[in-house]
Amino acid sequence: MKRVKGQLPARRLLFLMAVVSLAGAASAQEWGSERSIDRLTEHVYRWGADGQNGMLVVTPEGAVVADGHYCGRGHVPWLKSEIESRFGVPVRYVVLSHDHQSHICETEVFADTAIAVGHRNLLPHLVREGRRALIPQVTFEESLDIDLGGVKVTLIYLGPLHSDNLIQVHVPAEGVLYAPDFARGTNIFPDFRDMDVDNMLDALLTAGHMPDVEMVIPGHGNLKTQDNFLVYRRYLVSIREQVLAHMVASRTLDEIHGLVTMEEFRGEYNISDASLRNNIDSMYDYLYRYREPNSPAGLPVRAVD
Repeated sequence: MKRVKGQLPARRLLFLMAVVSLAGAASAQEWGSERSIDRLTEHVYRWGADGQNGMLVVTPEGAVVADGHYCGRGHVPWLKSEIESRFGVPVRYVVLSHDHQSHICETEVFADTAIAVGHRNLLPHLVREGRRALIPQVTFEESLDIDLGGVKVTLIYLGPLHSDNLIQVHVPAEGVLYAPDFARGTNIFPDFRDMDVDNMLDALLTAGHMPDVEMVIPGHGNLKTQDNFLVYRRYLVSIREQVLAHMVASRTLDEIHGLVTMEEFRGEYNISDASLRNNIDSMYDYLYRYREPNSPAGLPVRAVD
């Protein structure tokens, strides 16, 4: 495991969990459109606006910011100003959870004090797509520890998930995991375009049983628990198995659209007809590359729109 030391001499602090239960925090902190920085534990805060979250870790020697926000909203410059006025410490590290622009935009405002960190697969996406973000000076493959002011922040790569560079940010001593676009629960992805579905299933199981996790900060919405990884996994397993079974039976994509209704998940899960259609399309495309059919020409039967 790689390790990054704080830029000032480290001090060991006695960990004190904030006097707030997970249930109380999750129910009391509804996440709306207004900019906010909410304290969760002794050193960990959730920040954001417009229903989207980032994470902030504040120590006596500086802060770690995980992710930016949407472009053009001014949320990240606001965050920088708030950190300076409220905490009086510089941002030492900016963690980029993955390359998607909506999660990392405007992080360049921290270039004067911070080192950017991300997975090794992140950089090609930033360059190719011209993302507006701080370019990482430190990258890693499997995991990396940032030690700052007596607080350890662990970055974890569980393989290709929702993009090939998505990472999780864990503060084990305080039981907080930041899992953007991974802790979905009943909030269904609009499609599986850049998802490695089979590795996602394995990683959701891993995250659902990860030690030292008492609360999960998702990329969007209110605080969650680890059960949300397993809740989302149930949906993903079901739609994968159903689409695959129909493909093996040589049914066309149009036929599969009529057969895979996911009725058993409707009501509990946030499923629209449009998102389900996109889920089926992108799952079909994923499984198209997964299997070899028995058709004489060696090609699957697929309807042309």
